[in-house]
Amino acid sequence: MIPLRNDEPDYAKLAERTAETLNRYGNPIQLLPDGDNGTSLVINGDAGIGDNPNRTRQHAFHFTADNCIGCHACEAACSEKNDLPPHLSFRSVGYVEGGTYPDYTRINISMACNHCDDPVCLKGCPTRAYTKHPEYGAVIQDPDICFGCGYCTWVCPYNAPQLDPMAGQVEKCNMCVDRLEVGLKPACVSACVGNALDFGVVETMPEGREAADARIPGFPDPNITKANIRFQHLKAAPLEVTRPDSAPVKYRQTQPRGQDAAFRPVVDAKDGVEAQWNWARLSSRENPLVAFTLAVQAAVGAFATTFATGVGNGLVAVAALALVGLGMAASTAHLGKTLRFYRGFNNLRHSNLSREALATVCFGAATGLYFVADLAGWSQAAFGCGAAAVVAGVATIYTMVRCYLIPARPFWNHWQTAASFVGATLALGGWIGLALAPGWPPLLAAAIVAGWALEAVGLVGHARDMRDAAHEGAVSHYVQTTTFGHVYRLRNALLVGSVVLVASLALGGVTHPAPWLVAALVGVGTSAVSRALFYVVVVPTTMPGAFFWKNKGFEQHARDIGLAANRAVGVAPNGH
Repeated sequence: MIPLRNDEPDYAKLAERTAETLNRYGNPIQLLPDGDNGTSLVINGDAGIGDNPNRTRQHAFHFTADNCIGCHACEAACSEKNDLPPHLSFRSVGYVEGGTYPDYTRINISMACNHCDDPVCLKGCPTRAYTKHPEYGAVIQDPDICFGCGYCTWVCPYNAPQLDPMAGQVEKCNMCVDRLEVGLKPACVSACVGNALDFGVVETMPEGREAADARIPGFPDPNITKANIRFQHLKAAPLEVTRPDSAPVKYRQTQPRGQDAAFRPVVDAKDGVEAQWNWARLSSRENPLVAFTLAVQAAVGAFATTFATGVGNGLVAVAALALVGLGMAASTAHLGKTLRFYRGFNNLRHSNLSREALATVCFGAATGLYFVADLAGWSQAAFGCGAAAVVAGVATIYTMVRCYLIPARPFWNHWQTAASFVGATLALGGWIGLALAPGWPPLLAAAIVAGWALEAVGLVGHARDMRDAAHEGAVSHYVQTTTFGHVYRLRNALLVGSVVLVASLALGGVTHPAPWLVAALVGVGTSAVSRALFYVVVVPTTMPGAFFWKNKGFEQHARDIGLAANRAVGVAPNGH
């Protein structure tokens, strides 16, 4: 364990106060039975156990916004202790502001990991790199186990896990458990010059504080994960506060202070309302996932539709296998540590990402066995393997949909995600079937029409629900109708046009390949654009940044002018 200084100041030491029994979510604060002081955390190889009497109680940060002066000393102390590179910070200070001169208000917010009661990062991580410890209630992540998929950064509403694209792994705040074991508060708390940060057993009010709220303007819904952080902000806030970063989000007061959901996110039309093209910005670091989802959905759709209509054959199975291979290769390329891909199956109990990977592999294996049985003329075995492949394919699409139903990304957390994925499965699979199955089966044309019609219906419902939503989904819809407005409208028109064109060709009995080829190219291109939009326009629940730090607008500006080449600026490379 770390050695204690003889002159350690009292403000850096943990206080021993009487703790409550339950937290505000109704969960016990005592994480182990009375008398059980937990196990060793083996810090620096030391098997010792700290003598803190509250060691097995849930601890939490307490942030008093009225005291924070925005000096960033907590950030600096955290970065120094954890030896972080310039582009990472486990604790960040952002702010919101509102009002007009002379009645102007700025609210600083210092945020790290909240060590939640229900850590969605732990459940989402496919490698089981996260552990919720009964010692202090700390949620600790092991970067050596992580393979850099970044899924935990998607599901966490508070930007706590930090993906380092240079190291190919995620790291985050570990509650400074090494300091807690020797009776010291976390480094960020000890460094705070304004007495804005405090730390101790959750629901235990620090000295000199009057309130312990679970919300503050700009903080996402704490009930998503049952976050263990408490705020105090007693000064009057404007009815509307804005962010200094480029995110088109602001927060509007909807209920009196002290009640739940006092501020809700709404659109901040910083970029105006003019529709643009921005084709180049459709390309993102999620391009491998665009390829993975479309390829696997096409494979499942091709095999399932042809098998169900009785026109399946070995050629379709080979095409499905090739597409699954392409999709898995693209998915692996998305990882920070590509050679550690096998760790993706470690968390089948909780992670939809692990289940998706397993279901995809099972689909590929069953499809391969079908091909072998069909080639050998074993009709009964081929039927059994084909049926198993269809079941595994359905499981693949189901788990894929579940991966994107994330409360921290409201734009995705909607039934339209299922409509889009199932629609693409039917449409793309139907096209492959038409190309490889003999006789131009009309049921495959019906699958294409049904798939694109389903996606179109989903988009209509999605736009209706997102337009006036009281969350970041409305912001995402604003981005897709302005920044990508022309692309969005073109995609919608081509989608409807493809439904009409394929239906007309099928009903008219057209068999000449030229119009079908045109329809296929338009449809597949539309699906690719639609999926790219799906990834680039999503705005997650996120903590406010500052004018420079944690500001995507500044990061892009720094890249454009070459300033990002200086590592001290803190702009991470785009690569993943």
